[in-house]
Amino acid sequence: MTDLASSPLGRATVYAETYEPGLLFAVERAPLRDGLGLGATLPFRGADLWTAYELSWLDPLGKPQVAIATFALPAASPRIVESKSVKLYLAALNLARFASSDAVAATLGCDLSAATGAAVEVTLVAPDVFAARGRQELAGECLDALPLRVDAFAPEPEALAAGGAVVEKTWMTRLFRSVCPVTGQPDYASVQVRYRGATIDPAGLLRYLVSFRRHPGFHEHCVERIFADVWQRCGPQALTVYARFTRRGGLDINPFRTSGDLPFPANVPTSQQ
Repeated sequence: MTDLASSPLGRATVYAETYEPGLLFAVERAPLRDGLGLGATLPFRGADLWTAYELSWLDPLGKPQVAIATFALPAASPRIVESKSVKLYLAALNLARFASSDAVAATLGCDLSAATGAAVEVTLVAPDVFAARGRQELAGECLDALPLRVDAFAPEPEALAAGGAVVEKTWMTRLFRSVCPVTGQPDYASVQVRYRGATIDPAGLLRYLVSFRRHPGFHEHCVERIFADVWQRCGPQALTVYARFTRRGGLDINPFRTSGDLPFPANVPTSQQ
């Protein structure tokens, strides 16, 4: 399904009180990828790493239980799930009874996999180890102190430039913002760009990344657009783009795309999340 007018975004919220997997609203990836010139053979692999902070259910005796859930949704999946629908789906578990936390994780994995068309890995973090998750900033040299005059707030791939010596470099910024394509609400993120290839102009890269400030796009699509633009404009030998978005509705979504065989990052929040 791709008709966002049918999604729960921008609508008055009614919270279900019974478990209902049909609340998950799937969105096809292909149309947005087609718009980026990405064919059936993608230039990257990766995953969308979700964190759900508002997960609660009942044990067999009716006592409430809580956990933090993490989902790893493969980038190769044909569909994503819209985040507000995930919030409503999780809220519908609040009065559902489960035999164990393992049963909850299995149910989430089954329902998310069915909605997205790929195997979604689900892990539950118990309350007694919440603090052990810690916080960690994205690695890389920060671009944010560079002097920059900005007058474009729609994606400006023309700002990207590369040339000269081949280097291995990791840049990051905390200045990224885009907006929800339906509600217009702002989405803030830290973004990491790691590459091997001709030297990418850092000021041009920062100008490009902050030019998304008024761009309407889902988190996953923004990261894939960044990957596609850098890949096409700068021609790196290897490229990784990773973004950690601040949470909305008790959820954060953190897309990771890489052209190589880098392992997926641990789903550890930044200080802003």
